[in-house]
Amino acid sequence: MLLTISTTMSPATDLGFLLHKHPDRVQEFGQSFGMARVLYPEAGEHRCTAALLLEVDPIRLVRSRGKSSPDFSLGQYVNDRPYAASSLLAVALADVFRTARTGRCAARQKLADGPIPLELGLPALPCRGGADLARRLFEPLGWQVEATAVPLDENFPEWGDSRYVRLTLRGEVRLADALNHLYVLLPVLDDAKHYWIAGDEVDKLIRAGGGWLGAHPERMLITRRYLGRRWALARTAFARLAEIGDDVEESLEPPAEEEVADAPHDADADADAGSDADTGSGTDSETGSDTDSGDAAAAGDAAEEAQAAEPRTPLNTLRRDAVVSALEEIGARSVIDLGCGSGQLVSALLSRPSFAKVTGVDVSARVLAMAARKLRLERMPDAKRARVELFQGSLTYTDDRFAGHDAAVLMEVVEHVDPPRLPALERVVFGVARPRHVVVTTPNVEYNVRYEGLTDPEAGPSRMRHPDHRFEWTRAEFAAWAAGVCDAYGYEAAFRPVGEDDPEVGPPTQMAVFRLPAQPSSA
Repeated sequence: MLLTISTTMSPATDLGFLLHKHPDRVQEFGQSFGMARVLYPEAGEHRCTAALLLEVDPIRLVRSRGKSSPDFSLGQYVNDRPYAASSLLAVALADVFRTARTGRCAARQKLADGPIPLELGLPALPCRGGADLARRLFEPLGWQVEATAVPLDENFPEWGDSRYVRLTLRGEVRLADALNHLYVLLPVLDDAKHYWIAGDEVDKLIRAGGGWLGAHPERMLITRRYLGRRWALARTAFARLAEIGDDVEESLEPPAEEEVADAPHDADADADAGSDADTGSGTDSETGSDTDSGDAAAAGDAAEEAQAAEPRTPLNTLRRDAVVSALEEIGARSVIDLGCGSGQLVSALLSRPSFAKVTGVDVSARVLAMAARKLRLERMPDAKRARVELFQGSLTYTDDRFAGHDAAVLMEVVEHVDPPRLPALERVVFGVARPRHVVVTTPNVEYNVRYEGLTDPEAGPSRMRHPDHRFEWTRAEFAAWAAGVCDAYGYEAAFRPVGEDDPEVGPPTQMAVFRLPAQPSSA
Protein backbone atom coordinates (compact mmCIF):
# COMPACT_ATOMS: atom_id res chain seq x y z
CA MET A 1 0.00 0.00 0.00
CA LEU A 2 1.01 3.59 -0.58
CA LEU A 3 0.36 6.68 1.55
CA THR A 4 1.53 10.14 0.52
CA ILE A 5 1.71 13.15 2.85
CA SER A 6 2.10 16.54 1.15
CA THR A 7 2.28 20.10 2.41
CA THR A 8 2.55 23.55 0.86
CA MET A 9 3.71 25.43 3.95
CA SER A 10 6.85 27.51 3.62
CA PRO A 11 9.42 26.12 3.71
CA ALA A 12 7.70 22.89 2.77
CA THR A 13 10.76 20.78 3.54
CA ASP A 14 10.10 21.36 7.25
CA LEU A 15 7.82 18.37 6.84
CA GLY A 16 10.98 16.31 7.23
CA PHE A 17 11.51 17.73 10.72
CA LEU A 18 7.90 16.99 11.73
CA LEU A 19 8.07 13.40 10.43
CA HIS A 20 11.63 12.92 11.75
CA LYS A 21 12.62 11.60 8.32
CA HIS A 22 15.24 13.36 6.17
CA PRO A 23 14.02 14.34 2.67
CA ASP A 24 17.36 13.42 1.07
CA ARG A 25 17.34 9.77 2.14
CA VAL A 26 15.29 6.64 1.54
CA GLN A 27 14.77 4.91 4.85
CA GLU A 28 13.71 1.30 5.40
CA PHE A 29 11.88 -0.11 8.39
CA GLY A 30 11.57 -3.87 8.65
CA GLN A 31 8.18 -5.16 9.74
CA SER A 32 7.20 -8.67 10.82
CA PHE A 33 5.07 -8.83 7.67
CA GLY A 34 7.29 -7.07 5.13
CA MET A 35 9.16 -3.83 4.54
CA ALA A 36 8.12 -0.20 4.98
CA ARG A 37 10.03 2.53 3.16
CA VAL A 38 9.86 6.30 3.53
CA LEU A 39 10.96 8.43 0.58
CA TYR A 40 10.29 11.91 -0.77
CA PRO A 41 9.09 12.05 -4.42
CA GLU A 42 9.29 15.85 -4.20
CA ALA A 43 11.03 18.12 -1.70
CA GLY A 44 10.93 21.78 -2.69
CA GLU A 45 10.52 25.03 -0.83
CA HIS A 46 6.87 25.39 -1.86
CA ARG A 47 5.71 21.77 -1.85
CA CYS A 48 7.04 18.64 -0.19
CA THR A 49 5.67 15.09 -0.32
CA ALA A 50 6.65 12.16 1.88
CA ALA A 51 5.59 8.68 0.80
CA LEU A 52 5.18 5.61 2.98
CA LEU A 53 5.41 2.52 0.78
CA LEU A 54 4.51 -0.80 2.38
CA GLU A 55 5.46 -4.05 0.67
CA VAL A 56 3.88 -7.12 2.28
CA ASP A 57 5.73 -10.41 2.26
CA PRO A 58 3.02 -13.08 2.65
CA ILE A 59 5.53 -15.73 3.73
CA ARG A 60 6.90 -13.53 6.52
CA LEU A 61 3.36 -12.58 7.44
CA VAL A 62 2.45 -16.23 8.06
CA ARG A 63 5.70 -17.07 9.83
CA SER A 64 5.35 -14.11 12.17
CA ARG A 65 2.64 -15.92 14.10
CA GLY A 66 3.82 -16.88 17.58
CA LYS A 67 2.97 -20.16 19.29
CA SER A 68 0.87 -18.19 21.76
CA SER A 69 -1.56 -17.24 19.00
CA PRO A 70 -4.97 -18.89 19.51
CA ASP A 71 -4.93 -20.54 16.08
CA PHE A 72 -1.17 -21.00 15.65
CA SER A 73 -1.16 -24.46 14.05
CA LEU A 74 -3.97 -23.74 11.60
CA GLY A 75 -2.90 -20.14 11.03
CA GLN A 76 0.29 -21.17 9.22
CA TYR A 77 -1.79 -22.77 6.47
CA VAL A 78 -5.07 -20.85 6.43
CA ASN A 79 -4.60 -17.14 7.04
CA ASP A 80 -6.48 -14.11 5.77
CA ARG A 81 -4.03 -11.51 7.10
CA PRO A 82 -2.48 -10.62 3.72
CA TYR A 83 -5.86 -9.17 2.74
CA ALA A 84 -6.19 -6.86 5.79
CA ALA A 85 -4.03 -4.33 3.98
CA SER A 86 -5.26 -1.24 5.82
CA SER A 87 -4.48 -2.81 9.18
CA LEU A 88 -0.96 -3.60 8.01
CA LEU A 89 -0.48 -0.03 6.82
CA ALA A 90 -1.78 1.36 10.11
CA VAL A 91 0.71 -0.75 12.07
CA ALA A 92 3.56 0.33 9.80
CA LEU A 93 2.50 3.96 10.10
CA ALA A 94 2.47 3.70 13.90
CA ASP A 95 5.99 2.24 13.87
CA VAL A 96 7.57 4.50 11.27
CA PHE A 97 6.03 7.76 12.49
CA ARG A 98 5.91 6.93 16.20
CA THR A 99 7.39 10.23 17.39
CA ALA A 100 5.45 12.32 14.88
CA ARG A 101 2.18 10.83 16.19
CA THR A 102 2.95 12.16 19.65
CA GLY A 103 3.35 15.71 18.32
CA ARG A 104 6.93 16.06 19.56
CA CYS A 105 9.52 17.88 17.45
CA ALA A 106 12.38 19.59 19.30
CA ALA A 107 13.58 21.33 16.13
CA ARG A 108 10.16 22.71 15.15
CA GLN A 109 7.91 22.30 18.20
CA LYS A 110 5.84 25.41 17.50
CA LEU A 111 5.14 24.10 14.01
CA ALA A 112 4.23 20.66 15.37
CA ASP A 113 1.76 22.22 17.82
CA GLY A 114 -0.34 23.95 15.17
CA PRO A 115 -2.28 23.08 12.01
CA ILE A 116 -0.49 23.07 8.67
CA PRO A 117 -1.83 22.64 5.12
CA LEU A 118 -1.84 18.92 4.41
CA GLU A 119 -2.86 16.63 1.58
CA LEU A 120 -3.01 12.90 2.25
CA GLY A 121 -3.33 10.46 -0.62
CA LEU A 122 -4.22 6.76 -0.70
CA PRO A 123 -4.61 5.56 -4.29
CA ALA A 124 -6.15 2.20 -3.38
CA LEU A 125 -7.84 1.89 -0.01
CA PRO A 126 -10.12 -0.99 1.06
CA CYS A 127 -13.40 0.58 2.17
CA ARG A 128 -16.36 -1.55 3.20
CA GLY A 129 -19.02 1.11 2.90
CA GLY A 130 -17.78 2.94 -0.17
CA ALA A 131 -16.85 6.53 -0.74
CA ASP A 132 -19.78 7.77 1.36
CA LEU A 133 -18.42 6.08 4.48
CA ALA A 134 -14.99 7.65 3.92
CA ARG A 135 -16.63 11.08 3.81
CA ARG A 136 -18.67 10.37 6.96
CA LEU A 137 -15.54 9.42 8.87
CA PHE A 138 -13.11 12.12 7.76
CA GLU A 139 -15.23 15.22 7.10
CA PRO A 140 -16.19 15.76 10.79
CA LEU A 141 -12.46 15.90 11.54
CA GLY A 142 -11.96 18.95 9.35
CA TRP A 143 -10.90 17.26 6.12
CA GLN A 144 -12.06 18.02 2.60
CA VAL A 145 -12.62 14.54 1.27
CA GLU A 146 -12.27 13.41 -2.33
CA ALA A 147 -13.24 9.75 -2.49
CA THR A 148 -13.75 7.88 -5.76
CA ALA A 149 -14.74 4.26 -6.06
CA VAL A 150 -12.24 2.12 -8.00
CA PRO A 151 -14.00 0.02 -10.69
CA LEU A 152 -13.47 -3.73 -10.76
CA ASP A 153 -12.22 -3.42 -14.31
CA GLU A 154 -12.08 -0.17 -16.25
CA ASN A 155 -12.56 -2.12 -19.48
CA PHE A 156 -15.82 -3.61 -18.20
CA PRO A 157 -17.70 -0.85 -16.38
CA GLU A 158 -20.83 -3.00 -16.24
CA TRP A 159 -19.06 -5.12 -13.62
CA GLY A 160 -19.45 -2.26 -11.17
CA ASP A 161 -17.15 -0.93 -8.48
CA SER A 162 -14.71 -2.79 -6.27
CA ARG A 163 -14.54 -2.34 -2.51
CA TYR A 164 -11.57 -0.01 -2.97
CA VAL A 165 -11.64 3.80 -3.12
CA ARG A 166 -9.12 6.38 -4.24
CA LEU A 167 -8.95 8.74 -1.28
CA THR A 168 -7.51 12.26 -1.03
CA LEU A 169 -7.78 14.35 2.14
CA ARG A 170 -7.03 18.07 2.25
CA GLY A 171 -7.15 20.43 5.18
CA GLU A 172 -5.41 22.56 7.79
CA VAL A 173 -4.70 19.92 10.42
CA ARG A 174 -2.00 19.29 13.00
CA LEU A 175 0.27 16.58 11.60
CA ALA A 176 0.08 14.43 14.75
CA ASP A 177 -3.72 14.53 14.57
CA ALA A 178 -3.68 13.60 10.88
CA LEU A 179 -1.51 10.55 11.54
CA ASN A 180 -3.73 9.44 14.42
CA HIS A 181 -6.83 9.89 12.27
CA LEU A 182 -5.30 7.49 9.75
CA TYR A 183 -4.08 5.05 12.39
CA VAL A 184 -7.60 4.61 13.75
CA LEU A 185 -9.71 4.96 10.62
CA LEU A 186 -7.75 2.88 8.09
CA PRO A 187 -8.68 -0.46 9.70
CA VAL A 188 -12.17 0.90 10.40
CA LEU A 189 -12.72 1.48 6.67
CA ASP A 190 -11.31 -1.97 5.88
CA ASP A 191 -13.41 -3.44 8.73
CA ALA A 192 -10.69 -6.05 9.35
CA LYS A 193 -7.43 -6.47 11.22
CA HIS A 194 -4.54 -8.76 10.52
CA TYR A 195 -4.02 -9.78 14.15
CA TRP A 196 -5.93 -11.14 17.09
CA ILE A 197 -7.95 -8.40 18.81
CA ALA A 198 -7.40 -8.38 22.56
CA GLY A 199 -8.14 -6.03 25.45
CA ASP A 200 -5.07 -3.88 24.78
CA GLU A 201 -6.76 -2.66 21.61
CA VAL A 202 -8.88 -0.40 23.82
CA ASP A 203 -5.72 1.28 25.10
CA LYS A 204 -4.50 1.83 21.54
CA LEU A 205 -7.83 3.35 20.54
CA ILE A 206 -7.89 5.68 23.55
CA ARG A 207 -4.34 6.89 22.96
CA ALA A 208 -4.94 7.63 19.28
CA GLY A 209 -8.55 8.84 19.47
CA GLY A 210 -8.82 10.38 22.91
CA GLY A 211 -8.70 13.93 21.60
CA TRP A 212 -11.38 13.60 18.92
CA LEU A 213 -13.21 10.26 18.95
CA GLY A 214 -15.56 11.06 21.83
CA ALA A 215 -17.13 13.94 19.87
CA HIS A 216 -17.20 12.19 16.48
CA PRO A 217 -20.76 11.63 15.15
CA GLU A 218 -19.75 8.13 13.98
CA ARG A 219 -18.00 7.19 17.22
CA MET A 220 -20.21 4.12 17.69
CA LEU A 221 -19.35 2.70 14.28
CA ILE A 222 -15.67 3.61 14.59
CA THR A 223 -15.29 2.02 18.01
CA ARG A 224 -17.10 -1.18 17.19
CA ARG A 225 -15.32 -1.71 13.88
CA TYR A 226 -11.92 -0.88 15.35
CA LEU A 227 -12.53 -3.45 18.09
CA GLY A 228 -13.72 -6.13 15.71
CA ARG A 229 -17.38 -5.77 16.73
CA ARG A 230 -16.59 -7.15 20.18
CA TRP A 231 -19.32 -5.44 22.17
CA ALA A 232 -17.68 -5.96 25.57
CA LEU A 233 -14.53 -4.18 24.40
CA ALA A 234 -16.59 -1.44 22.75
CA ARG A 235 -18.47 -0.67 25.96
CA THR A 236 -15.18 -0.50 27.84
CA ALA A 237 -13.88 1.92 25.22
CA PHE A 238 -16.97 4.13 25.52
CA ALA A 239 -16.48 4.30 29.27
CA ARG A 240 -12.77 5.11 28.89
CA LEU A 241 -13.49 7.85 26.38
CA ALA A 242 -16.07 9.29 28.73
CA GLU A 243 -13.55 9.31 31.59
CA ILE A 244 -11.39 11.67 29.55
CA GLY A 245 -14.26 14.16 29.63
CA ASP A 246 -15.30 13.07 33.14
CA ASP A 247 -18.67 11.81 31.92
CA VAL A 248 -20.02 8.58 30.54
CA GLU A 249 -23.15 10.00 28.98
CA GLU A 250 -21.12 12.25 26.67
CA SER A 251 -20.32 9.21 24.52
CA LEU A 252 -24.04 8.57 24.27
CA GLU A 253 -25.34 12.13 23.79
CA PRO A 254 -27.80 12.44 20.91
CA PRO A 255 -26.86 14.99 18.24
CA ALA A 256 -27.97 18.57 18.54
CA GLU A 257 -31.30 19.55 17.03
CA GLU A 258 -29.79 21.45 14.13
CA GLU A 259 -27.66 18.43 13.20
CA VAL A 260 -30.68 16.15 13.18
CA ALA A 261 -32.56 18.52 10.93
CA ASP A 262 -29.86 18.21 8.30
CA ALA A 263 -29.67 14.42 8.50
CA PRO A 264 -31.56 12.05 6.17
CA HIS A 265 -34.97 11.29 7.63
CA ASP A 266 -34.90 7.61 8.46
CA ALA A 267 -35.37 5.39 11.48
CA ASP A 268 -31.76 5.78 12.60
CA ALA A 269 -31.94 9.55 12.38
CA ASP A 270 -35.11 9.56 14.46
CA ALA A 271 -33.49 7.36 17.08
CA ASP A 272 -30.44 9.58 17.24
CA ALA A 273 -32.57 12.68 17.57
CA GLY A 274 -34.18 11.34 20.73
CA SER A 275 -36.66 13.60 22.46
CA ASP A 276 -35.97 16.52 20.12
CA ALA A 277 -37.26 14.60 17.12
CA ASP A 278 -40.07 12.45 18.43
CA THR A 279 -41.73 13.40 21.71
CA GLY A 280 -45.18 12.61 20.35
CA SER A 281 -46.52 15.83 21.83
CA GLY A 282 -46.49 18.10 18.80
CA THR A 283 -44.37 20.68 20.62
CA ASP A 284 -40.76 21.72 20.32
CA SER A 285 -39.01 20.29 23.37
CA GLU A 286 -36.54 23.18 23.46
CA THR A 287 -38.94 26.09 23.26
CA GLY A 288 -42.32 24.59 24.21
CA SER A 289 -43.94 26.22 21.17
CA ASP A 290 -46.41 24.49 18.88
CA THR A 291 -44.47 23.27 15.86
CA ASP A 292 -47.60 23.21 13.70
CA SER A 293 -49.07 26.56 14.69
CA GLY A 294 -48.20 28.29 11.44
CA ASP A 295 -46.06 31.37 10.98
CA ALA A 296 -44.38 32.67 14.11
CA ALA A 297 -43.42 36.23 14.83
CA ALA A 298 -40.06 37.36 13.49
CA ALA A 299 -38.78 38.00 17.00
CA GLY A 300 -39.75 34.48 18.06
CA ASP A 301 -38.02 32.98 15.04
CA ALA A 302 -34.87 34.93 15.77
CA ALA A 303 -34.91 33.76 19.38
CA GLU A 304 -35.36 30.13 18.31
CA GLU A 305 -32.50 30.41 15.81
CA ALA A 306 -30.22 31.92 18.44
CA GLN A 307 -31.14 29.15 20.86
CA ALA A 308 -30.53 26.44 18.26
CA ALA A 309 -27.11 27.92 17.53
CA GLU A 310 -26.05 27.58 21.16
CA PRO A 311 -23.84 24.54 21.81
CA ARG A 312 -25.29 21.74 23.91
CA THR A 313 -24.11 21.87 27.53
CA PRO A 314 -22.60 18.50 28.45
CA LEU A 315 -24.54 16.54 31.04
CA ASN A 316 -21.51 16.16 33.28
CA THR A 317 -21.27 19.96 33.43
CA LEU A 318 -24.96 20.32 34.25
CA ARG A 319 -24.68 17.70 36.97
CA ARG A 320 -21.57 19.22 38.54
CA ASP A 321 -23.13 22.69 38.50
CA ALA A 322 -26.35 21.34 40.03
CA VAL A 323 -24.43 19.73 42.89
CA VAL A 324 -22.35 22.86 43.52
CA SER A 325 -25.51 24.99 43.48
CA ALA A 326 -27.21 22.70 45.99
CA LEU A 327 -24.18 22.83 48.30
CA GLU A 328 -24.10 26.62 48.12
CA GLU A 329 -27.82 26.83 48.87
CA ILE A 330 -27.47 24.81 52.05
CA GLY A 331 -24.47 26.90 53.11
CA ALA A 332 -21.99 24.04 53.39
CA ARG A 333 -18.47 25.06 54.35
CA SER A 334 -16.86 21.62 54.38
CA VAL A 335 -17.70 18.97 51.79
CA ILE A 336 -16.57 15.39 51.29
CA ASP A 337 -16.92 13.93 47.78
CA LEU A 338 -17.40 10.20 48.29
CA GLY A 339 -16.26 8.45 45.11
CA CYS A 340 -14.52 11.53 43.75
CA GLY A 341 -13.12 9.83 40.62
CA SER A 342 -10.75 12.09 38.70
CA GLY A 343 -11.60 15.12 40.84
CA GLN A 344 -14.06 17.03 38.67
CA LEU A 345 -16.27 18.12 41.56
CA VAL A 346 -13.34 18.66 43.92
CA SER A 347 -11.82 21.07 41.41
CA ALA A 348 -15.09 22.97 41.02
CA LEU A 349 -15.51 23.33 44.78
CA LEU A 350 -11.91 24.48 45.28
CA SER A 351 -12.50 27.29 42.79
CA ARG A 352 -15.07 28.76 45.21
CA PRO A 353 -13.57 30.28 48.39
CA SER A 354 -16.84 29.71 50.28
CA PHE A 355 -15.90 26.03 50.62
CA ALA A 356 -13.24 26.11 53.33
CA LYS A 357 -12.51 22.35 53.27
CA VAL A 358 -12.92 19.93 50.34
CA THR A 359 -12.16 16.23 50.73
CA GLY A 360 -12.07 13.64 47.96
CA VAL A 361 -12.34 9.90 48.62
CA ASP A 362 -12.10 7.01 46.18
CA VAL A 363 -11.47 3.28 46.47
CA SER A 364 -9.00 3.36 43.56
CA ALA A 365 -5.45 4.56 44.21
CA ARG A 366 -4.93 4.95 40.45
CA VAL A 367 -7.94 7.24 40.13
CA LEU A 368 -6.77 9.30 43.11
CA ALA A 369 -3.37 9.72 41.45
CA MET A 370 -5.18 10.90 38.33
CA ALA A 371 -7.18 13.38 40.41
CA ALA A 372 -3.99 14.70 42.01
CA ARG A 373 -2.47 15.26 38.58
CA LYS A 374 -5.56 17.02 37.26
CA LEU A 375 -5.74 19.21 40.34
CA ARG A 376 -1.98 19.89 40.08
CA LEU A 377 -1.59 19.47 43.82
CA GLU A 378 2.19 19.68 43.64
CA ARG A 379 1.98 23.18 42.13
CA MET A 380 -1.04 24.43 44.08
CA PRO A 381 -0.54 27.54 46.25
CA ASP A 382 -0.17 26.71 49.95
CA ALA A 383 -3.39 28.44 50.98
CA LYS A 384 -5.44 26.51 48.44
CA ARG A 385 -3.57 23.27 49.09
CA ALA A 386 -4.51 23.51 52.77
CA ARG A 387 -8.20 23.38 51.81
CA VAL A 388 -8.06 20.05 49.97
CA GLU A 389 -7.45 16.46 51.04
CA LEU A 390 -7.51 13.25 49.02
CA PHE A 391 -7.45 9.80 50.55
CA GLN A 392 -8.30 6.20 49.68
CA GLY A 393 -11.26 4.56 51.33
CA SER A 394 -14.18 2.20 50.81
CA LEU A 395 -17.69 3.56 51.22
CA THR A 396 -18.99 0.28 52.62
CA TYR A 397 -16.64 0.26 55.64
CA THR A 398 -16.79 2.63 58.59
CA ASP A 399 -14.05 5.26 58.42
CA ASP A 400 -13.67 8.02 61.02
CA ARG A 401 -12.30 10.33 58.29
CA PHE A 402 -15.74 10.44 56.64
CA ALA A 403 -17.22 12.32 59.60
CA GLY A 404 -17.02 16.00 60.50
CA HIS A 405 -18.21 17.55 57.23
CA ASP A 406 -21.21 19.80 56.65
CA ALA A 407 -22.19 17.86 53.53
CA ALA A 408 -21.34 14.66 51.71
CA VAL A 409 -21.76 14.04 47.99
CA LEU A 410 -22.42 10.75 46.20
CA MET A 411 -22.33 11.92 42.58
CA GLU A 412 -22.93 8.99 40.20
CA VAL A 413 -21.69 6.53 42.82
CA VAL A 414 -24.52 4.42 44.23
CA GLU A 415 -25.16 2.67 40.90
CA HIS A 416 -21.60 1.26 41.04
CA VAL A 417 -22.34 -0.57 44.30
CA ASP A 418 -23.67 -4.14 44.29
CA PRO A 419 -27.26 -4.03 45.61
CA PRO A 420 -26.52 -6.37 48.57
CA ARG A 421 -23.84 -3.87 49.72
CA LEU A 422 -26.04 -0.77 49.48
CA PRO A 423 -27.25 -1.11 53.11
CA ALA A 424 -23.60 -1.00 54.23
CA LEU A 425 -23.04 2.23 52.26
CA GLU A 426 -26.21 3.71 53.73
CA ARG A 427 -25.10 2.86 57.27
CA VAL A 428 -21.58 4.28 56.73
CA VAL A 429 -22.76 7.55 55.16
CA PHE A 430 -26.13 8.28 56.76
CA GLY A 431 -25.74 6.36 60.03
CA VAL A 432 -22.08 6.81 61.07
CA ALA A 433 -20.60 9.80 59.18
CA ARG A 434 -24.00 11.48 59.48
CA PRO A 435 -23.41 14.90 57.86
CA ARG A 436 -26.19 17.47 58.02
CA HIS A 437 -26.70 17.15 54.26
CA VAL A 438 -26.08 14.46 51.66
CA VAL A 439 -26.39 15.12 47.92
CA VAL A 440 -26.95 12.05 45.74
CA THR A 441 -27.15 11.91 41.94
CA THR A 442 -27.74 8.81 39.83
CA PRO A 443 -28.82 8.06 36.24
CA ASN A 444 -32.50 7.94 35.41
CA VAL A 445 -32.84 4.68 33.49
CA GLU A 446 -36.11 5.85 31.94
CA TYR A 447 -34.14 8.47 29.98
CA ASN A 448 -31.89 5.86 28.37
CA VAL A 449 -34.28 5.53 25.45
CA ARG A 450 -33.07 8.98 24.40
CA TYR A 451 -29.49 7.73 23.96
CA GLU A 452 -28.16 5.98 20.90
CA GLY A 453 -26.14 2.83 21.25
CA LEU A 454 -27.66 1.39 24.41
CA THR A 455 -29.09 -1.58 22.53
CA ASP A 456 -26.74 -4.07 20.91
CA PRO A 457 -28.41 -5.62 17.85
CA GLU A 458 -26.29 -8.74 18.27
CA ALA A 459 -26.39 -9.23 22.04
CA GLY A 460 -29.84 -7.81 22.71
CA PRO A 461 -30.93 -4.96 25.01
CA SER A 462 -28.25 -3.39 27.15
CA ARG A 463 -29.86 -0.51 28.99
CA MET A 464 -27.06 0.64 31.28
CA ARG A 465 -24.83 3.60 30.48
CA HIS A 466 -21.59 2.24 31.94
CA PRO A 467 -20.16 -1.31 32.01
CA ASP A 468 -19.52 -1.00 35.76
CA HIS A 469 -23.10 -0.04 36.68
CA ARG A 470 -24.73 -2.67 38.88
CA PHE A 471 -28.16 -1.15 38.33
CA GLU A 472 -29.88 2.01 37.14
CA TRP A 473 -33.05 3.25 38.83
CA THR A 474 -36.30 4.66 37.55
CA ARG A 475 -37.54 7.79 39.25
CA ALA A 476 -39.94 5.73 41.35
CA GLU A 477 -37.19 3.33 42.41
CA PHE A 478 -34.90 6.20 43.40
CA ALA A 479 -37.68 7.82 45.42
CA ALA A 480 -38.39 4.51 47.15
CA TRP A 481 -34.72 4.04 48.05
CA ALA A 482 -34.50 7.59 49.39
CA ALA A 483 -37.63 7.08 51.46
CA GLY A 484 -36.12 3.97 53.01
CA VAL A 485 -32.95 5.88 53.91
CA CYS A 486 -34.99 8.68 55.48
CA ASP A 487 -37.04 6.27 57.55
CA ALA A 488 -33.96 4.41 58.76
CA TYR A 489 -31.72 7.36 59.60
CA GLY A 490 -34.04 10.31 60.23
CA TYR A 491 -33.32 12.39 57.11
CA GLU A 492 -35.68 14.30 54.82
CA ALA A 493 -35.19 14.29 51.02
CA ALA A 494 -36.03 16.75 48.25
CA PHE A 495 -35.71 15.78 44.59
CA ARG A 496 -34.45 17.84 41.66
CA PRO A 497 -34.02 17.10 37.94
CA VAL A 498 -30.61 17.51 36.33
CA GLY A 499 -30.65 18.20 32.59
CA GLU A 500 -33.68 18.62 30.39
CA ASP A 501 -36.76 17.32 32.20
CA ASP A 502 -38.36 15.30 29.43
CA PRO A 503 -42.16 15.24 29.86
CA GLU A 504 -42.28 11.53 29.01
CA VAL A 505 -39.21 10.01 30.62
CA GLY A 506 -37.92 12.66 33.01
CA PRO A 507 -34.40 14.10 33.26
CA PRO A 508 -31.21 12.22 32.31
CA THR A 509 -29.92 12.52 35.89
CA GLN A 510 -31.96 12.54 39.10
CA MET A 511 -30.76 14.22 42.28
CA ALA A 512 -31.86 14.02 45.89
CA VAL A 513 -30.75 16.45 48.61
CA PHE A 514 -31.00 14.79 52.04
CA ARG A 515 -31.30 17.01 55.12
CA LEU A 516 -31.01 16.05 58.75
CA PRO A 517 -33.67 18.08 60.59
CA ALA A 518 -32.43 20.19 63.46
CA GLN A 519 -33.10 18.56 66.80
CA PRO A 520 -35.39 20.60 69.08
CA SER A 521 -33.41 22.23 71.84
CA SER A 522 -34.08 20.95 75.33
CA ALA A 523 -35.69 23.39 77.77
